[in-house]
Amino acid sequence: MQRIQSMTRILSGIQPTGRFHWGNYFGAIRQYIDLQNGRDTAFYFIANLHALTTIRDKKILKENTLNAALDLLALGLDPDRATLFMQSDVPEVSELCWILMTTAPMGLLERCHAYKDKKAKGLTADAGLFAYPVLMAADILLYDSDLVPVGEDQIQHIEVARDIAGAFNHSFGEVFVMPKPYVVKDTAKVPGLDGGKMSKSYNNSVEVFEDLKTQKKKIMGIKTDSRPMEEPKDPAGDHLFELYSLFASAEQIKELETTYRKGGFGYGSVKSGLAESAEKYFGEARAKREELAAKPDIVKDVLSFGASTARKKASAVLKRVKAACGVG
Repeated sequence: MQRIQSMTRILSGIQPTGRFHWGNYFGAIRQYIDLQNGRDTAFYFIANLHALTTIRDKKILKENTLNAALDLLALGLDPDRATLFMQSDVPEVSELCWILMTTAPMGLLERCHAYKDKKAKGLTADAGLFAYPVLMAADILLYDSDLVPVGEDQIQHIEVARDIAGAFNHSFGEVFVMPKPYVVKDTAKVPGLDGGKMSKSYNNSVEVFEDLKTQKKKIMGIKTDSRPMEEPKDPAGDHLFELYSLFASAEQIKELETTYRKGGFGYGSVKSGLAESAEKYFGEARAKREELAAKPDIVKDVLSFGASTARKKASAVLKRVKAACGVG
C-alpha cells in the first residue's frame, strides 16, 4: 500500500445494489480499510442515490443500504478513523449536481461508458444514467477530495470529474480542488465461480457473509476442467487457484502451486480447502456483524454522525460554489 500524507482527504462510495461479495471486498473494501488515516481524512459513503438507476423497490433499497453499513463496519471500517454516511443524508450533493450540470459538456457525458454501452446495445437509457457522471463528480468535489481510490479500469470516472470541475472553474474561477485518482496497485484479481469476473450480474459471485452452508455448496460447484487427477496442471490462470490464493498464507499458496505442477490431486480437495480458508478469514468479521445486527441503533447512530460530519464540509463547499456563480 502506497504511503499517503495524513492530511490528504480520501473519498470513495459504494453502491448498495446487493450484498457485498468477495470481489467487492478484495477489489475495494479492503483498500478502504487500509486507507483509514485519521478522523477527518477518509470519507466513505453508501451511494443509495446512484442505486436508484437500477433499483426501483424501496424496501430492497432500504435493506441493501442497511446491510451495506453493517458489512462495512463488520469488515473493519472504523467510524473513529473514517466518516461513513449515506449519500442521500447529504442533500447538498443533489444541489451541487444541478449546478454542475449547467456547465457540464454534453459531449463528455455522451462518451461515458455506462450510457454509451447501453445505447450501443439498443437499450433504453434514462436521464439518471446520462447524468450519473455529474452526480459522481458532485460526490467527489463536494468534500474537497484530494484522492479517490479506483481500479485502473475506473480512472475515467475521475477524469470526468476533473473535466466537469474544470468546466465550472473556467466559467466562475478556481472554485474546486482538482481530485486525483489513487490507483490501487495491489487489488487482487477476483474471478467468479465460472472463471469470469466475479459479479452479481453474472450470477457467479460468493457473498462475504453468505450462509456458510450455501457458501460451501457454491464453492464445491465451481467449474473446473476435466483433466485426469494424475495430470500436472499449471496454476497460472486457474481461477480455483486464484480464489484459494486470496485467503491462504504465502506458505499454503506455494504448497498448492507445487501440488498443481506435480499432479495427482483432485479439485475437490482444493475446493474444500478454499471453503475452510474463507470461513476462517471472515470468521471474526462474521461474528462482529451478528453483534451489530442485534443492535441496529448503533449502526444508525454511526450513519447519522457521519452525515452530520459530512454536511459540515459539504455546506462550506456548496456555499463557496453558490457565491462563485451568483446564486448564493
